[in-house]
Amino acid sequence: MIIGILKEIKTAENRVSMTPAGVETMVRHQHEILVEQGAGVGSGFADSDYRQAGATLLDTAAEIYAEAEMVMHVKEPQPREYPLIRQDQIIFTYLHLAAEEELTKALMTAGSVNIAYETIQKNDRSLPLLTPMSEVAGRMAAQEGANYLQMSKGGRGILLGGVPGVEPGNVVVIGCGVVGLNAARIASGLGARVYMLDIDLDRLRYLSEIMPGNCYTVMSSRPKLRQLLREADLVIGAILIPGAKAPKVVTREMLREMKPGSVLVDVAIDQGGCFETSHPTTHAEPTYIVDGIVHYCVANMPGAVALTSTLALTNATLPYALQIADKGWKQACRDNEEIRPGVNVVGGRITFKGVAEAFGMEHTPIETFLD
Repeated sequence: MIIGILKEIKTAENRVSMTPAGVETMVRHQHEILVEQGAGVGSGFADSDYRQAGATLLDTAAEIYAEAEMVMHVKEPQPREYPLIRQDQIIFTYLHLAAEEELTKALMTAGSVNIAYETIQKNDRSLPLLTPMSEVAGRMAAQEGANYLQMSKGGRGILLGGVPGVEPGNVVVIGCGVVGLNAARIASGLGARVYMLDIDLDRLRYLSEIMPGNCYTVMSSRPKLRQLLREADLVIGAILIPGAKAPKVVTREMLREMKPGSVLVDVAIDQGGCFETSHPTTHAEPTYIVDGIVHYCVANMPGAVALTSTLALTNATLPYALQIADKGWKQACRDNEEIRPGVNVVGGRITFKGVAEAFGMEHTPIETFLD
């Protein structure tokens, strides 16, 4: 199969979808790899590294789209790429379509086969291609939140860990999946008082056993959330419903009860955000203020630590990319049930239920294409 590796064009996105080591593995499987010039520079990989690994370097994204049977990205295709996508071409990347109606319609119009990293799912319901970036984003959420609590960044002047004689800051983590766990670990490591909210009691029991003494697990409810928000210095939104829009759990009304200069970090922003006042931001302009509350809503947080993120991402995606390339997407889906939920849009039809529901469109089960 001819596989194209594109240079990311989303603002301040420095990751790349495959390392030179990954390219070498694909070449050993007899696949032809096309890499857009400069694709790996932001992650510390030179064009010469890709050539040495066996890739062919091309000048533009248009050339990649014109020749590749499968195109790999990190972030979703951007509007200027929509006309380049071909019918039956495989697009393998993070898509987050439930929050992107325009992109969803563009992919339907193109007639391409669109496989989302974030909805590939194991039998235990874990998300193997989302997990590494969730680990990065969760850890970054605590770091960035602590940073923006500084007065010079618009925050209320809180050191999360406090000092002897001064109480630590309060951190509220909403959602205790991979993002929430990693955010809580970093925040508790800084010495903050951390409240972890979830609606899964078994998950809370598990976390109460493994987390340090300055982490408190709380069954989430609207009254309890409202109470904790009043005392919060940093709130991290880490809610995920795979492939679907995130619910808005913090309303504008709740915001008005919070302390001025508090910080919200919305890690769910890729799926539409879990705060009513959230809208996507970039690393160039990461924050804005609503009702005195600092909002950090960067949609590609791991892009700021591109080398770590690229290595972690390739570790996770390469085995699936190999299966799709070796067998073709249909046979890969037949042989590996984990890949099936990853297929979101095929031939103009939505095959992932959460995306169809987000826009009130018709859902076509993936099995329709595999029989």
